[in-house]
Amino acid sequence: MADVLTELTALLEQRKNAESDTSYVAELHKKGINKILEKVGEETTEAIIAAKDFAIARQSANANTDTEKKALISETADLWFHTLVMLSHLDSNADDVIEELGRRFGVSGLDEKAARK
Repeated sequence: MADVLTELTALLEQRKNAESDTSYVAELHKKGINKILEKVGEETTEAIIAAKDFAIARQSANANTDTEKKALISETADLWFHTLVMLSHLDSNADDVIEELGRRFGVSGLDEKAARK
């Protein structure tokens, strides 16, 4: 799993300076942070809707949930991707997030949240 994030992080950095007519990522960088944040927001909404659809399908006794689960995974991948583009645009990356998650590992979520105040 970390290998995919490492490879994607490197690819995003390469595409950051590519020609915008040859790379979707370069196009997003060229359009700037507002466009990138718009995409993150759009993908967040789509992931939420997919999660809700999957949850509803799971509650139905005779539903086949494969389609809804695939949509949830696909929309979550889109969200992660655009979030990684956002981090790249702001000179950060997945390693920074993983480091922060590692710092929080073993700490109660309630304790971690209280420490932020």
